[in-house]
Parts: sequence; C-alpha cells; structure tokens
Amino acid sequence: MKKQKFHILAYNWQPDNKKEIEAALAGSSNITYESDPGTFRLKLDQEDFDVILLGLQPENGSTSMMLRTIRQNIPSTPVIVASPSDQPDLIAEAMQEGACDFITDPYLPERIRCSVIKAVTSRSQTNELAYLRHTQDVVYNFNSVVAETPSFRQLVNNLRKFAAFDSTMLFTGKTGTGKSFLAGTVHFNSPRREKPFIKVNCTNMPEPFLESELFGHEVGAFPGADKQRIGRLEQADGGTLFLDEIGDISPAVQAKLLRFLEEKSFERLGGNRTIYLDVRIIAATNRNLAAKISDGQFREDLYYRLNVLPVQLPALKDRPNCIAPLAQKLLTRIAANVCKPITGFTDEALKLLTSYHWPGNILQLANAIERAVILEEGELISAFSLQSPGELIPADPVRTDKIPELEDSERALVLRALRECNWVQKKAAQKLGISPRVMNYKIQKFAISHPRWRKHKGNR
Repeated sequence: MKKQKFHILAYNWQPDNKKEIEAALAGSSNITYESDPGTFRLKLDQEDFDVILLGLQPENGSTSMMLRTIRQNIPSTPVIVASPSDQPDLIAEAMQEGACDFITDPYLPERIRCSVIKAVTSRSQTNELAYLRHTQDVVYNFNSVVAETPSFRQLVNNLRKFAAFDSTMLFTGKTGTGKSFLAGTVHFNSPRREKPFIKVNCTNMPEPFLESELFGHEVGAFPGADKQRIGRLEQADGGTLFLDEIGDISPAVQAKLLRFLEEKSFERLGGNRTIYLDVRIIAATNRNLAAKISDGQFREDLYYRLNVLPVQLPALKDRPNCIAPLAQKLLTRIAANVCKPITGFTDEALKLLTSYHWPGNILQLANAIERAVILEEGELISAFSLQSPGELIPADPVRTDKIPELEDSERALVLRALRECNWVQKKAAQKLGISPRVMNYKIQKFAISHPRWRKHKGNR
C-alpha cells in the first residue's frame, strides 16, 4: 500500500508564519496557501482536502464566518484554527463553530504536526467506528476459520496469500457461504489492517442512492441534498471497500466503478472535483456474472477488473466435516451474546445438524442455532430446540418447504424416548428436555398411540 501525503489547505496565514507550517508538514503533506476569500471558496469547491488550517485574526469577524461556512458545507473535513490570540472567548467560539483544534502563537512545528495528525486520525477512526459497530463480536482471523475439508483448507491458504497484496478480489458462491466474513478476514490480515473495512450491500438500492452511497454527493446534487455527503469510498481511504452483491449494480454505477478501478479517482454526485483515493476493492456475488454479461446486464471489462483474484466458495453441504465444529463455534458466540450457560449439543441435536443439507448454508445454520439458544433451558441444545416445530428454522423467510428428513428423525426420537421410559409421557419429556405440553403436542402431531394410554388416560 502506498503511503499518501496529506492534502492541506492553509488560509489567511501571515507570510512570517509559513516557515513553521513548512517545518511541520513539508515532508508529509502537499500544502496549498490562499489569502483571498473568493479563491479560497473556489478551492473548496474544486478540490478535496484532508485538513484545513484556518488563520483567525481577532479583529476580523469574517474569518469566524468562514469557519461556519466550511463546517456547514463540508462537515467531514477537519478544521484547525490558528490565532495569535489565546482569549478564552475566542477559543470557545471557534470550538462551538466546529473547529477540531485551536493553536496559538508561537506556532511550534511539533504542535502543528501533532494537531494535523490527530485531526486526520480522528476522522479515520470516526468513519470506521460508524460502520463497524455491528461487527464488534466478529474475530477476523484465519486461524478461526473452520476448514476441516482438504479443498476448503487449500482455499483458506490461498486467501492468506491474497491478503498480502492489493489486487481486487471477487468472491462467488451461494448466499450464506461466508463471503463477507472471509473478505473481512482478508482485510484484517493485510497491510491495510489499521485502516477502515467498509461494507456496502448493493442489493435493491436505486441507482441514485447507490451512487451517492458509494461516491458521495455535493450540496444541491438532487432534491433534498442540503449537505455534502462523504461516500463509502472516501470512508475506506487507505483501507478496503467490500461490495456485496456486486451483480445487482446498475450500468451507470458499473461505469463509474470501472473508472475508479482504472484511475483510482472519481467525482462526487453533482460535483466536479476529482478525488484520488487509495482503496482496495473486494466484491462478492451469488449471481452468475457470465450469464449477466451475455445478457448485457454486466460489463465484461468491469468483470475482468474485479476478477483478478477469484474465490469460489463451496456450499456448506459440500463441507460436511465442517458442520459440527462450525455449529459449536456459532453456539459459543451466540450463547455468550445472550448470556446463557449453554455449552454444546446433545447427540440427537448433532445428528440432526450434520444430516441436514443446509440450503441456506452458514447463515441458516447460525439462525437455527440462535433460535435454539433462545428456546433452550438446559446446558445442551436438544434436538427439539432446533425444531419449529418439526422444521429447522429457515434463513430465508420466503422459504416454506418442509424438511421431511428432520421430521422423520424427530418422530423416531419421540418413539425411542417413550419406549425407554415405558411409555410414560412425563418421563419421556424429561429425558428429551421438553415440557409435558410440548410432548403431548408431538404425540398428537405424529399420531403416536399406545394401548396402555387408552386404559390409563389419567396417568400419562
């Protein structure tokens, strides 16, 4: 990853003070000086800056108004105010108007340098936190990837190698196979690990909204755009942008993304400033992109730009040895999140998990375990906690197909428990870890009967 210089705009600095800025930032930044208000505003419209150094003269109220204008139009760009005066009311006013720091004369180079680094770092951390709060419980580590089949183990080894480079990657595979998690694992084990990992789901997002989401927009770009918006690409500067379901983006967004991949530059929606960024792109799709290219729905040149490092993820049913350890790993995390002391699965539950074909892949497995954890009252997940009733929880709410093999297994479990408990329903229910009411429901559902029940209806 190339180390980029900061782009600094210094406004209203006295000529005698420029030497301090040069001493502080010349080696790490490209510095533009402006003293004319009109030219300064034009620069703000035409270029993108990492930090603005704003000289503030106590007797010049227009400079304070300039700060207010900057914060209203480009709120994401940090502004450092510098003034020869250290009057408390002046400092308080500048901070209230949105300055991220206030430095006073003498302008020591080390003080200027620290202020700029702090401003840029704070902006990066704010962006990262805003988009990663929901993934705090995820550990992106190759050693934590469950790879119990030889082919998948080789795939993970390839990902370790891919992580060391900046080439674009394209994950393909069915929904729920772990594309997002593995993309994050690549990022957090790459030289970009200290920079943001930003995710964008491209599914069902209208073209103007997706373009704004990715590239940002300027004030007035469309009705209701009353503020400048920094897009996800800029949020990911220095890091990685993960584009999930890339096959769903429109032709116009495809063209703009292709240009970024080729030139590492773009313009915000409604703007004319060319913005240059250092971002690695990792994309994923469950679509057949070759078919979409043949139908004219996806650009072939974009496909080849994305598919430098291709990764085809297998369905969970093709990784049978991974199901049990994956289930245990998911259970440990989910149980900890909901503070329930559940440590594992019964033998019957594990048999159900490993014998099912999991059309929803890892996502369906995780959803089934989460529901079972909520329902389970014991220390082990029982087979019945995985039923709803007679069906495993589907990952896709549209899915309504029955799972006959699970229903057959469930009936067999009920019968076995009853036989072992001499057909006493209450004891069988205790053995299976369910309530007598649920046991009675199961017996009626599977039309199970026994001669002694007709003789002793009151002793079930």
